[in-house]
Parts: sequence; C-alpha cells; structure tokens
Amino acid sequence: MKKWIALFLALGAAPVAAQQPLPFSPAVRAGDILYLSGQIGEAPAGMDPHKEGFDAAVRASMDSIGKILKDNGLDYGHVVKCTVMLDDMADWPRFNGVYVSYFQGKRLPARSAFGADGLARGAPLEIECIASFK
Repeated sequence: MKKWIALFLALGAAPVAAQQPLPFSPAVRAGDILYLSGQIGEAPAGMDPHKEGFDAAVRASMDSIGKILKDNGLDYGHVVKCTVMLDDMADWPRFNGVYVSYFQGKRLPARSAFGADGLARGAPLEIECIASFK
C-alpha cells in the first residue's frame, strides 16, 4: 500500500504543478513603462545554489529578463530599476559580478537589493525590473 501511495504522489504531484498556469503575467505595459514580474534563478540540478550553481542561477534569471525585454522590443538599456531578492546576502558580491555584465556599454539601472528567506521554488534569487520604452 505504501508503494502505491508513493507512486501516486510521485506521478500526480509533478504533472499537476507543471500544468497549472502561473497566476501572473511575465510583464505588463502601462503607458511607456514595462513592469516585469520577478524572475527566479535556479541552480542547475546537482549544483549548490550558493556555490558553483549560483552564477548559473543569476544568468538564468537575467536571461529570462532579457527574453521578456526582447519580446517587448526592448533590451537591457531600457531597464530603469531592478529589485533584487537574495536568499543569502553573502551571495551579493557574486551576484554583482554577473549582473553588471548584462549592462556592458549601457547605463546601470537604479537598484535595490535585500535578503529574502523562502523564495519561490527554493531559488537563491529573484529579480524584478521596470523598463521604459523611451
């Protein structure tokens, strides 16, 4: 019986979660402003999200932001403000090293960063941005 329950939970939990639509839009335009929903960065499977997997998690988050910007005809140069949530503030210097590489040749947006315990899906970080069409 325990095997059947474990099998039911294993088969039932993942597909149901994967099929449910997320209850938010990737971005919403209001006039000349584009508000991007927070993009979590997840470390690749088997990598520590606060060690070797952290840089990959930052890139995943920033790449998601880049895709949303591109889908709306924008790029990182249009970003005017970012809010960064880190599961561990000790990761802040490493975050900055990856983050600034996305703005090379462009001005850096205004930014806030804070520690946040318990991010979605156990992610080590989440970044939300605001971009301007002008």
